[in-house]
Amino acid sequence: MIDKATIDKIMDAANIVDVVSEFVSLRKAGVNYKGLCPFHNEKTPSFVVSPAKGYCHCFSCGKGGNAVGFIMEHEQMTYPEALRWLAKKYHIEIQERELSDDEKREASERESLFIVNEWAMKYFQDNLMNTRDGQAIGMQYFRSRGFRDDTIHKFQLGYALPQRDALANAAIAKGFKEKFLIDTGLCYRRENGQLQDRYAGRVIFPVHTITGRVVAFGGRILTNDKNVAKYVNSPESMIYHKSNELYGIYQAKQAITRNDRCYLVEGYIDVTSMHQSGVENVVASSGTSLTTGQIRLIRRFTTNITVLYDGDSAGIHASIRGIDMLLAEGMNVKVLLLPDGDDPDSFARKHTAQEFRDYIESHQTDFIEFKTNLLLKGVTDPIKRSQAISSIIKSVSVIQDQITRATYMSECSHRLGINEATLVNTVNKFIQGEIEEQRKEAKREEARAAAEPAPVSIEEKPDVESKVEYMLAQMVVRHGGDVLYKDVETEDGGKINLSVSQYISYDLGADGLKFRNELYNRILQEAVEHNGDEGFNSETYFTHHPDIEISRVATDMVIDHFQLSQSLQVKKDEDTLRNQVVHLILDFRMDYVEQKMEDLKREITQSAGDTEKMMKLMSEYKDMQAIRNSIAKELGSEIIV
Repeated sequence: MIDKATIDKIMDAANIVDVVSEFVSLRKAGVNYKGLCPFHNEKTPSFVVSPAKGYCHCFSCGKGGNAVGFIMEHEQMTYPEALRWLAKKYHIEIQERELSDDEKREASERESLFIVNEWAMKYFQDNLMNTRDGQAIGMQYFRSRGFRDDTIHKFQLGYALPQRDALANAAIAKGFKEKFLIDTGLCYRRENGQLQDRYAGRVIFPVHTITGRVVAFGGRILTNDKNVAKYVNSPESMIYHKSNELYGIYQAKQAITRNDRCYLVEGYIDVTSMHQSGVENVVASSGTSLTTGQIRLIRRFTTNITVLYDGDSAGIHASIRGIDMLLAEGMNVKVLLLPDGDDPDSFARKHTAQEFRDYIESHQTDFIEFKTNLLLKGVTDPIKRSQAISSIIKSVSVIQDQITRATYMSECSHRLGINEATLVNTVNKFIQGEIEEQRKEAKREEARAAAEPAPVSIEEKPDVESKVEYMLAQMVVRHGGDVLYKDVETEDGGKINLSVSQYISYDLGADGLKFRNELYNRILQEAVEHNGDEGFNSETYFTHHPDIEISRVATDMVIDHFQLSQSLQVKKDEDTLRNQVVHLILDFRMDYVEQKMEDLKREITQSAGDTEKMMKLMSEYKDMQAIRNSIAKELGSEIIV
């Protein structure tokens, strides 16, 4: 358990701009910062970070919060995990006792998988550095690639001993469950039931998340056995979804933001070699074809990407699909073919970082030139030429931005010698075809949904939160500590200042009323409890609340404060604030009474056979009607009969 003093220290140290910048490329926008939302796919930045308020918010999907809430949402961490992440970032020591065996068993499975992977990474590192096989085999391989010690440590490279159960035995001796070894993919069970290491005899490349947590491993064999896979990668797990991870993103994210460009290569070795040469804004989609999730991960940091291919790569044609995906996601795509015989690894070892960058700058081409050279070079057959041109035009059609698409069509017309009107018609046909396909897919989904049996449910009245309840709770968050009435006389003859939260609590409590949303009741209660604290600011208190649900709700309630410029924000005086609070309470009471009347109507209908009960309910209904009319008068409405 992390004590409150440490939590306060972490919250004070956490700079929302600094934290969000770890994952999102931000640009100054007045007093705030803006960037592409990391929680959904968008082309136009709608994610706003307010350094003054200490929170962030997406005006499109609604997600955000304070620094802790952001980390929890982005990294799918628990509250304590997010605090530990921030503590590590700001070098704040957390004193925690060793977990007991019972507590370890109670730990979440997700966290257990991370713990196992972290241990395995250190185990592989130790093998590489401190065992005879590690030095003679694993380290020899890395040295042959020219890797220095700093590079090996930077990427936490390691070595798996050749014994088929070395890791399994070591892990079990440490107290790790077999289940977690299997779930992470570190081990698998043979047909005879024996637990066996997945990476035995291979050099190890750990795969990190953006925050640096180890989610998977890649293992490269060091022999020339053609019957054995060159690379073995971790299978999918609770913590690892390969379509959403990129090798090297943790080490590259700052360089990508700094250079406003990302280099995309094929493998682990390419990434590490380029880093060592000084080109650090590079990632790889190792173990999988490029996916939409990976593209969106890159897009958080930059929209500019250069795809690097081996000069003699046989997979270039297959990679064209990846370029189309990049274009569809709004990326500015450049392509670079390295000289024949070179891959990013070998080229990086031959050149300095500046030479590498200069070569990229002078030899990278846009995708039209790339596809034209690739598909049309030396092609004279009219049919094949027509198919190649059609492929190029289809790539243009996936571009979402109309201006960019029109620019590329003009470029295609010039390079291919085809009338631009013809190109426009062809592009429109591709777009219409895609729309039609999406429509058909939607209909197929509807048909599948209709074929499934509808769930049987008991009809019940939903507990719908009213707008006025939200607005009244919002008033507590924004102005809970503000004075509403000065010098109010108490029963003992003293005088006190009555705050917004105190007045709301007293007024509702006098009639035993409360919010239907229990979270709002907690907010009101805490506002009253802390009202006397020196320097209490309800907005700051609740938006930075340790309970993440309260923090999220509070952030939503105050968000328009930093959406508007300071000049547009209206400062409430005491009278205006008082009128608003009083009016909202009356609205809340009206809401409550009308809901009660609806409930009574329902009960009256259901008790048609019980005359005594019906008369009693009708009497209650009449009383409620009188209360409603009285409230209506106070609100200035017409009397309702």
